[in-house]
Amino acid sequence: MLKIQNIYKTFNAGTVNEKRALKGMSLSFEPGDFVTVIGGNGAGKSTMLNCVSGAYTVDEGHILIDGVDVTRLPEYKRAKYIGRVFQDPMMGTAATMQIEENLALAARRGKPRTLRSGITKAEREYYKEQLKILDLGLEERMTAKVGLLSGGQRQALTLLMATLQQPKLLLLDEHTAALDPKTAAKVLEATQRIVEQSNLTTLMITHNMRDAITYGNRLIMMYDGRVVVDVSGEQKKKLTVEQLLALFSEASGSDEADDKLLLS
Repeated sequence: MLKIQNIYKTFNAGTVNEKRALKGMSLSFEPGDFVTVIGGNGAGKSTMLNCVSGAYTVDEGHILIDGVDVTRLPEYKRAKYIGRVFQDPMMGTAATMQIEENLALAARRGKPRTLRSGITKAEREYYKEQLKILDLGLEERMTAKVGLLSGGQRQALTLLMATLQQPKLLLLDEHTAALDPKTAAKVLEATQRIVEQSNLTTLMITHNMRDAITYGNRLIMMYDGRVVVDVSGEQKKKLTVEQLLALFSEASGSDEADDKLLLS
C-alpha cells in the first residue's frame, strides 16, 4: 500500500546549515499495516511523513501509494489518497462551524458539489453513528460549535474526519503529543478502533515508547535519517521499553537516546 524507495532529503544544501534529513531510506507497507514510528529529535520521522504527504519533495528516490507513483505529485493531488492528523488539535477542524458541518465537509471532500444545501437526515444519522465510535458523547452535541470542544475532543473529531472517506493511507504525526495523558489514551483507543474497523494502512509517529509497543502490528525506529530497528508480529508484542532501548543502542551504535524519548 505504501512503498518508499531509497529516498533522500537535504535541507539548505551547500550552506553551513546543511542538514541531511533522510539518507537512502526504504520501506514497504502491506495493506492494513499499522506501523508506529519512533526515534529521537532529528531522526527524520516528520521529514519522512512530510515527504510521503507531499509537503516536501524528495531529492532522490520514489514514493508509491497503492501502486501509483506519487513522487512528483503536489500535496493537494496526493490528498485523495491520504488522511492526516497533525500534532496541533486546532489544525484539523473549523472552530466556528458545528460538529456535523465539519463532518459534512470531510464527507464531501473531492466530490462534485451541487446546489443542494444543508445536511440530510440520512447524513446526520450516519455522522451520529460514526461519532459513537469515539466514545466521547459527541453524538449528542452535533450542533455544538467545534471551538467549544476540548483539545482532545477536537483531535478525536479530526481523526474521524480524516478517516471518513477511508483513505489509502492514514498519517498520524504525534497526534496525541499536545494532550494530557488521560485524554491521549482516549484518543489512542479511538484510533485503534477506527484503524481496525476500516483496516486502514496507518503510519503513526510517537515519542512514547510504550505507545509504540502497545499499538500497531509493526514498529520502526529511526536514527540519523535511516531505519535502524524494524520489528513486527510476535517479536513486537513481546518487546519491553528496556529491550527497545537496547535494540536502538545496538543498531545505531549510540547510547544517546534524547531526553524526550527517554522521559516518554
